[in-house]
Amino acid sequence: MSAADAVTDSLQNLRAQFAGVREGRPADYIPQLALADPDAFGLALVSMDGHRYSAGEAEVPFTLQSVSKPFIYALALSLLGLDEVSRWVGAEPSGEAFNAISLEPGTGRPANAMVNAGAIVTTALIPDAPGDDAFRRILHCLGRFAGRELDVDEEVFRSESVTGDRNRALAYLIRSTGTMPVDPVLAVDRYFRQCAIRVTALDLATMAATLAYGGVNPVTGEQVVSAEVAARVLAVMATCGMYDGSGDWLLRVGLPAKSGVSGGLIAVGPARFGVATYSPPLDSTGGSVRGHAALETMSRRYGLHLMLNPALPGSTVTLVTTADDLPSAPSAGHERVLHEQVGVVVAQGSIDFTAAERVLYALDESGPDGGPVVLDLHDVTSVDSVALAMLLTGLARLVNDGRRAAVVDPNGLLGAMELVRERTGQDLPRHATRVEAVEGSARALAGEG
Repeated sequence: MSAADAVTDSLQNLRAQFAGVREGRPADYIPQLALADPDAFGLALVSMDGHRYSAGEAEVPFTLQSVSKPFIYALALSLLGLDEVSRWVGAEPSGEAFNAISLEPGTGRPANAMVNAGAIVTTALIPDAPGDDAFRRILHCLGRFAGRELDVDEEVFRSESVTGDRNRALAYLIRSTGTMPVDPVLAVDRYFRQCAIRVTALDLATMAATLAYGGVNPVTGEQVVSAEVAARVLAVMATCGMYDGSGDWLLRVGLPAKSGVSGGLIAVGPARFGVATYSPPLDSTGGSVRGHAALETMSRRYGLHLMLNPALPGSTVTLVTTADDLPSAPSAGHERVLHEQVGVVVAQGSIDFTAAERVLYALDESGPDGGPVVLDLHDVTSVDSVALAMLLTGLARLVNDGRRAAVVDPNGLLGAMELVRERTGQDLPRHATRVEAVEGSARALAGEG
């Protein structure tokens, strides 16, 4: 049990809250998708530091479907540039369903790359390369976003091919306007195969986190696309990713998002996290009912709306070390050995949900296993109510796991001692300075306090 399990707790609580929702039903116009377990419900979150959290069926494989669209748009922008891609596909909200005939009057361009018409064209824009055909480039790109090799669910691909006449009709209609760069049959076949690529909710959270982190996969450290491309993809996701429900989604949830008819749903907190859900029953717009409800509640509960000005990654935790590396540490002897066993985490600034996650993870990583830890909040200016609950829960977990925890909290940010005792089950040692906290922890190790 670790302090950062408080993040997992939040995902598990969301799952418990909405697992019993029975509205919606799995997509049945693609027969293979109708076979999905309607009770499956997984959630996953990946932070900018590459920390991964999950609850429920987060590792159950399913196919990407329309969640692939923003990532292929990113690939097209990377290969061809914004001006060339915009010749073929627009960037305006359609206000219509995902499979609508959303073509620009006069030019025939699809409205945007998130609806089927635009996605088919975007996929068709990906060129073959020497020794690497277009689909292999697509599969490789999606794997880089996910941080692992992906494959195609051939049964779902065949099921889509058999029932995909509307998408074929869209492709031929686009071709008749002169805005389809390749043969419609080839374009739609490639698009069906792209939609049938298998992922898990944890994969999707990693993919979303890569967009959040300026195109860098936070788990592998690889720069998958440029920061400029990631920003442009997020802009289109924010305005078009939820189809005719995009405006209401942005108003209520406030995060760039993309849904898929297999039950996948991603949302992106720029410079904060990527989050994903999997639950097959869909609403009338083709989005996951439970996923939508969970992410709307998560955004409201933890203050994640895009317009709330998130802190930059890495700005919260300024030091993770052991006490023997501090200037005040003894230079030798038994006292230095004791200091080597005391972990120290120093935070600064304003602490919200995502900042609290960084602090909790740092607490887990600080010092030797089982050793005491000091959390220094001297330079923290504020702790919101969500972050306060997370910090107290995390500290309680450390103590229950056998570690001694102490805090430097000269401004009383953790609240009254009675509140701390209620939340953590003990009187958490609090000190005015880091030196006092370290010395108190060292004395406790030596059996002197």
